[in-house]
Amino acid sequence: MINHKLPSVSEGRGRESVMEIRRFAVCALGAVCAAVSAGAACSQSFPANPIRIVTSETGGGTDFTARAISPEISNALGQQVIVDNRGGAGGLIAIDTVATAQPDGYTLVLYNNGMWTLPLIQKLPYDPVTDFAPITLATTTPNILVVHPTVPISSVKDLIALAKSKPWEIIYATGGTGSSNHLAAELFNSMAVVKTVRIPKKGSGPALIGLMSGQTQLMFTNAAAVTPHLKSGRLKALA
Repeated sequence: MINHKLPSVSEGRGRESVMEIRRFAVCALGAVCAAVSAGAACSQSFPANPIRIVTSETGGGTDFTARAISPEISNALGQQVIVDNRGGAGGLIAIDTVATAQPDGYTLVLYNNGMWTLPLIQKLPYDPVTDFAPITLATTTPNILVVHPTVPISSVKDLIALAKSKPWEIIYATGGTGSSNHLAAELFNSMAVVKTVRIPKKGSGPALIGLMSGQTQLMFTNAAAVTPHLKSGRLKALA
């Protein structure tokens, strides 16, 4: 997204094809020009300066996506694209950095659906509708239910049975409040009629680190962020 204050895009399914990414870059450039043209003409030389894509903590899904697409956007626009990690407060620091930036088209935010759902849960210093101008959907991804490999289960059915036998003992990790991994876990609790405990972290990256270290037992997280850990055996996927 751009800030009208300027931009946010959704969390990623991994590396897009080169053509998809270039289409994204063209959409982004067009949207930036449209956003800044109200205050000044968008000259043919835009962008004349490096573009900054602000995302949250290193290692999360949005960071993965930003680093995958930024080289192709840079190639398409002929200007450097910098990924700027501003972790903390469940992504609010990254979002607020862009909400308060100069609305000139050079500071964007790439974030997931939590940017839109969190204001429905708590009062925030930004309005996702009035403070930002959407550019494009960058990626889509499924959430994967993963557990620490020491948890003695191999299916969702096993997990439900374990959680029912140990109410309030199974701990799940999340990034920010209102994020997709948070809402997915609460939906699971409701549908399965189980009681688990949430441990919130500053973002999905720290939540994954806590899960891999054994501080928590399970997490709903996006495929882009978790796939390398599944291949290495540091985490186990259930569904």
